[in-house]
Amino acid sequence: MSNFNDQFIYAIIIIFIGYVLKRSRVIQEKDGEGLSRIIFNLTLPALIISSLSDMKIEYSLFLLVIIAFAYGLGMGALSILIFNREPPKIKGMLTMLVSGLNIGLFAYPLVEGIWGKDGVKYFGMFDIGNSLIVFGLLYLVANYYSFEKTELSVKDIFKKLIKSIPLMTYLTVCLFIVINLPIPEIVLDVTDVISSANTPLSFLLLGVYLHFSYEKGYYKRIFIVILVRYGIGTVIGLSLFYLFPFDDLFNYTMLIGFILPASLTVLPYSIEFNYDQKLVGTTINITILLSFLLLWGIANIFF
Repeated sequence: MSNFNDQFIYAIIIIFIGYVLKRSRVIQEKDGEGLSRIIFNLTLPALIISSLSDMKIEYSLFLLVIIAFAYGLGMGALSILIFNREPPKIKGMLTMLVSGLNIGLFAYPLVEGIWGKDGVKYFGMFDIGNSLIVFGLLYLVANYYSFEKTELSVKDIFKKLIKSIPLMTYLTVCLFIVINLPIPEIVLDVTDVISSANTPLSFLLLGVYLHFSYEKGYYKRIFIVILVRYGIGTVIGLSLFYLFPFDDLFNYTMLIGFILPASLTVLPYSIEFNYDQKLVGTTINITILLSFLLLWGIANIFF
């Protein structure tokens, strides 16, 4: 149990350091954009390669991809119904905040610290399905409900997907595993070194983006987003945790996966399609804090 609590304490300290560095203006929030690019395009792909390279083909692991994708689709459809009376831009924004999960920046550092690379394998497969939602469905929603005169095609979505280095890394590594082709040792050695930077950089970035100033007008909509995300996510997670006859790590992925924060990719989408960036940023910050508290509680109850 002490190992779990230690990981949360380390995470809080690093997030706090990031927040203090921002508040003291040693670094600025705009610097977080460059830091996030390093994480998404370098340290996270390195962690994926390092962790999944020796993965054995198991039915349950590929089931995680289907579950995450189906969950994202279901939450997206449900959100459109729940927010049906909202103006188009509000509906699109709230749907994005409900549907996507923040796995790469939030879950990976904690999972790696608690379960090591074995845990990353499970959440990595879960994140493949989530990435299809984040880079496919959410982009479609952002475009469709915006007032911008843009046309969305299958080609546009496909181009967005292939530009996602983490997603392409997932698929490439899975292809190597399926065809039983070993990844060169030099690649594994280099990615193993680079991947060690993913955890501290991810928590620092969360601290840089952390805010404690919220507008009162946001509360009602944020409350509904949180109620839908965590209410349904908790019910589904607990149900699958007790129903599936798989190993502990699979079940823990189910228990934790559906109560992760809103995806950070909603923020760049809100910039691209001119949504309310402050509402998006505020909601993401609240889900980060809430998910952190929930995971700490779960760790002390179940692990």
